[in-house]
Amino acid sequence: MTPRPFFLALDQGSHASKAMVFDAGGRVVATAERAVATRHPRPGWVEHDAEELISSLQEAIGEAVAASGGARPEAAGLAIQRSSVVCWDRRTGEALSPVLSWQDRRNAAWLTAQDFDPDRLREITGLVASPHYGASKLRWCLDHLADVRQALAEHRLCCGPLASFVLHRLLLERPCLVDPANASRTLLWDLHSRDWSGEMLAACGVPERCLPRCVPSRHAFGTLEAAGCAIPLTVATGDQPAALFARGAPASNCLFVNIGTGAFVQRVLTGTPVDAPGLLRSVAWQDEQSTVGVLEGTVNGAGAALQWLAEKRGVTLESLVEGADSWLQECHDPPLFINGVGGLGAPYWAADCPNVFSRGGSLAEETTAVLESMAFLLAVNIEAVRAASEAPDNRADTLLVSGGMARFDGLCQRLADLSGLGVERPAAVEATAQGVAWLLGAAAAPENGRASRYRPQSNAALEKRFAQWRAWLEASLAGLVDTGPPA
Repeated sequence: MTPRPFFLALDQGSHASKAMVFDAGGRVVATAERAVATRHPRPGWVEHDAEELISSLQEAIGEAVAASGGARPEAAGLAIQRSSVVCWDRRTGEALSPVLSWQDRRNAAWLTAQDFDPDRLREITGLVASPHYGASKLRWCLDHLADVRQALAEHRLCCGPLASFVLHRLLLERPCLVDPANASRTLLWDLHSRDWSGEMLAACGVPERCLPRCVPSRHAFGTLEAAGCAIPLTVATGDQPAALFARGAPASNCLFVNIGTGAFVQRVLTGTPVDAPGLLRSVAWQDEQSTVGVLEGTVNGAGAALQWLAEKRGVTLESLVEGADSWLQECHDPPLFINGVGGLGAPYWAADCPNVFSRGGSLAEETTAVLESMAFLLAVNIEAVRAASEAPDNRADTLLVSGGMARFDGLCQRLADLSGLGVERPAAVEATAQGVAWLLGAAAAPENGRASRYRPQSNAALEKRFAQWRAWLEASLAGLVDTGPPA
């Protein structure tokens, strides 16, 4: 009997690097995880140590493969935080910069000064001019880091998405390649040609010779060595695109909500591409047979907002997570919270939005307010995605939620109540690695009847808070008020 194949899925995120071995049936055989530290050298600066990040992946891979009971993965795939960038030496592989996180906004002023035409930018890249994307951060490295400038002058500089650096360092062949999902978060990639945009490269002053070569999501990227195994890595994509495939091919009647450090609403596009100012269009997957495009809304302050609150209150994040579900049930009149953690994302796009409570409250009340702000921001994005993408014969009826912050029943119920859609949370909420496994060839994850479902209910108090929060936020962004919600 031919042995059933195994697959190695790598999930590199803002707080941890994970490696998981799956069998052909989509079941987890072994898993390992290593924490990744996040540094905040200055306000608005968010970065990781590049060498620590690579070590965390190498250790997780080695442990997972060694713990898989003799399973030898026949293929590996990588899903990684998009919009994070790094510069490195093409000859030695040495990092020449920190990993500038997707949350990093250090070069926002430079980007604002470029005064890009938003319609033209959206036409080329599918994005908006945000410092979260790679272009301004790469420009900062070129302008401020002596090692980067010297490597550029000596024609040994490689720079671009974190995915490309990780592939270069992990694989024996030392490739300089990038997939569509990660390239598309640089503001330098053309959504239509599936290659770097000469117009955007010239506008941002980023030399094309320093960037990785663009290839499809499924590609012979190179060979990964782990625990005595030589494993071909054949899939690379972003963390959010991978999550789309956790239960197989994504259905067009679903909206996919992944809530981790940030939160993201995605819907697969069918037919004519839509133009939705304030939202993002991108390529989630590309191979020789097909391309999967998505419409996306982003919320920067999800898990990151809880971390911000924990630091503000001098408590641990774990204590907030432990109390959150009961507080969501018990707090019936929490304050409102303008959630500018990491900068306000879609559809508002205000990089320097403050974090403001409408009034003081207990730890339970403030935690509830932060979690409700996530639900409110997601509800706005869900509304915008549906308005831009729905047709009479293609209406969404389900929110499929995943990610670490999706564990909270009270948050899921609020999403159902605000959107009017049924919410389904699969038993395995860590969707990214599961999606990588399916893209490699494993079956979709078996559900075993353990999914949690939330039906929309009438909640007048929640709807009133949502309306007040929305009016307060929009008035604040218009400069009409400084603090406090409208009466």
